[in-house]
Amino acid sequence: MRHRRVADLMTPVAVSVQRGTAFKEIARLLDEYGITAVPVVDDDGRPVGVVSEADLLRRQTARTTASTAEALMSSPAIVAQPQWSVVRAARAMEEYRIKRLPVVDGAGRLTGVVSRSDLLQLFLRRDRAIQEEILEDVLTQTLGLSPSALTVDVTDGRVTLSGTVEHRSLLPVFVRLCESVDGVVEVIDRLSWRLDDTGTAGRAGAVPGPSPAGTVDVTGGPRPGDTGAGSRPDPAREG
Repeated sequence: MRHRRVADLMTPVAVSVQRGTAFKEIARLLDEYGITAVPVVDDDGRPVGVVSEADLLRRQTARTTASTAEALMSSPAIVAQPQWSVVRAARAMEEYRIKRLPVVDGAGRLTGVVSRSDLLQLFLRRDRAIQEEILEDVLTQTLGLSPSALTVDVTDGRVTLSGTVEHRSLLPVFVRLCESVDGVVEVIDRLSWRLDDTGTAGRAGAVPGPSPAGTVDVTGGPRPGDTGAGSRPDPAREG
């Protein structure tokens, strides 16, 4: 599976200002490009801070004399790198409570900007694209199973897995891999297994599945001496 990186989602040509850029020019750029913040770069193109709409409004309400980007900016600039995963970028935004991250190259020079709205594009992936990635990349290439072995339904980013796998130990692996697919909002596990190779009891409420070889008790674990199939009920029917 190929996970999207910051480089895949960022705006490659970033709008930026210099330390001496005036208040009104910054406000004009924010309005013209429909953005909420702009990086401030030094003479070598390296970000030294960021001026946001909030910084401009703060200057107006506080009635300070700050009139240039250098006086208005929040510094130092919190930056991302092109090879970052989108998860890492999202965590940085959450940690520092910011909506945009300047993206810098190996030399620290501004190469783009990634915003919250850019990251949200992942969750706008078509359901069909998510389904194909799970069937082809997860099921076939990673786990070596036939695409027809299980049923994968995707609706609004919610993945429902159903069918029967050979070994119970494969279930959590499959679910985790599906959860890591870009655009997946939730994974609903309705899978069952033929052989319990985990040596642990099933979750409470499990019911027997069809098996000519033996039976399974209500906890989902095989009874002593049995070798039959285990299954888990449809969560929608529990309770």
